Amino acid sequence: MKQDSIITLHPDDRSEQTAEIMRRFNDVFQLHDPAALPELIAEECVIENTVPAPDGARHAGRQACVQLWSAIATQPGTRFDLEETFVAGDRATIRWRYWMADGNSVRGVNLMRVQDGRIVEAMGYVKG
Repeated sequence: MKQDSIITLHPDDRSEQTAEIMRRFNDVFQLHDPAALPELIAEECVIENTVPAPDGARHAGRQACVQLWSAIATQPGTRFDLEETFVAGDRATIRWRYWMADGNSVRGVNLMRVQDGRIVEAMGYVKG
């Protein structure tokens, strides 16, 4: 189920471009459809995931990032509630709540960076 979220935008052209990329990125998880990921992710993208605690795992390169995010987006019985996306220039912060298949949830945030129209960095943190 697609859920609208609040997007706060710093008023400039770079922020507009980053906001559009974040909208498309968030749609991957809202619609459980990772098809858009390869064109959204830069070849040199790096993800620092939320697990395992305390530091998370590091995933480098488009293929590794697409694989990780595709697995999360298509996990049966799960969903993300988007709370807010804040965009300023080439950076974005996404606050979310992730609902697991067993009904439990965790709140977290992703710190994102975009360069040349693609995601180059994503650092995920969860509330413990």
